[in-house]
Amino acid sequence: MRLDHAILDHPFGDEVKGMPPGSRELTLPSIAKQNWNVLQEDLPLPLAVIRSSALEHNRQWMRRFLERTGAVICPHGKTTMSPQLFQQQLEDGAWGITLATISQVCAARRCGVSRILLANQLVGRTAIRFVLQELERDPDFEFFCLVDSEANVDAIVREAEECSISRPLSLLVEVGVAAGRTGCRTAEDALRVARHIALQEPHAVLAGVEGFEGLIGGETPELRVAAIEAFLDTIVQVAEACEAEDLFGVQPVILSAGGSAFFDLVVERLGKTKLKSPKQVITRSGCYLTHDAGLYLSLMADIEARSAVARSLGEPPRPALEVWAYVQSRPETSRVVLTMGRRDASFDAGLPTPMWWYRPGMHHQPQPLSDGHITSGLHDQHAILDVPEDSPLRFGDMVGCGISHPCTTFDKWKMIPTVDDDYHVVGAIQTMF
Repeated sequence: MRLDHAILDHPFGDEVKGMPPGSRELTLPSIAKQNWNVLQEDLPLPLAVIRSSALEHNRQWMRRFLERTGAVICPHGKTTMSPQLFQQQLEDGAWGITLATISQVCAARRCGVSRILLANQLVGRTAIRFVLQELERDPDFEFFCLVDSEANVDAIVREAEECSISRPLSLLVEVGVAAGRTGCRTAEDALRVARHIALQEPHAVLAGVEGFEGLIGGETPELRVAAIEAFLDTIVQVAEACEAEDLFGVQPVILSAGGSAFFDLVVERLGKTKLKSPKQVITRSGCYLTHDAGLYLSLMADIEARSAVARSLGEPPRPALEVWAYVQSRPETSRVVLTMGRRDASFDAGLPTPMWWYRPGMHHQPQPLSDGHITSGLHDQHAILDVPEDSPLRFGDMVGCGISHPCTTFDKWKMIPTVDDDYHVVGAIQTMF
């Protein structure tokens, strides 16, 4: 993947949140040359930033994990929808980029991504035809999508017949769970869909078996892990049954699952298949890159407890994404109001965690906040903190918050600066939501 000038030269001005007033027509490469520093108040708050040292640590950590397990990663691009971060992930050896919607596919194609796994059903004439036309236009483009019904297969094949494509669309049978989202509910249903795909050559081929384990629950953590392992074993079972009937139309056979919470189980259980054909085990974690200070921080602790490989890699991934805001009011001794809210930070999987404070003219580096500083509410533009009565925070102080669930923080920003450990702006990324 090589970013073209249309992306690198996209202009940002002060109409974009996070850009200083008076900014005009600054491109991503030129932002790094402005000599801005967040702590010196060169940029307005609220502001999302990515710590470059943590980002680099997380990239190296995942590379080592994959090397030791023999799996590959096709990270979910919906987490960041950032061309610059896609490029870094592909440079790190990512197999491709996972996406969820046709709009995301269009964005990734504009960025030059040549292998896409749509971890979703391809539905609707417009979406199907776009993919088919891209496959015909670009012989180097590879595309994979999920199916869980004969009806979905038939819709794709009808469009392929009308478009007279010269190569087949690669389909993955999706295995699901009862009361879950999409996916065949039983191994027998999945095998039936696989047989149907095998009859559709030259318009479609069966390329593998897939599932998503992240929503599987359990009454206890142990029972949840057991349920996820059983689900992953079903994916393997379906794949082995497909091989026994000679249904796969391409090699290597793809076995894939994975959000960001159980990638250790994915590579372990899917890697135990008895397939005779060459196989490719693919995890799709997207949140590993920036990690977080909430949901995935606790889930990573669980991964380390389960996985000897993860423990062997030393320090786990670090939170790289932060949102900074000013104290705009302390109307009560135990309450502080910040200049950030739901428009700036995720709140679907936990509220932001106040981690650092900095007083311009007083500190050289951000200071840690005690555990007694808690976000108790988030409005559109305000964060409500419950604080100890002896909290040092006052009007004008800067507060850095860790977030929980990076996916729904990235989509609130068109431009996010990358900063070094002194909060000098050393670059920036854009998003394409």
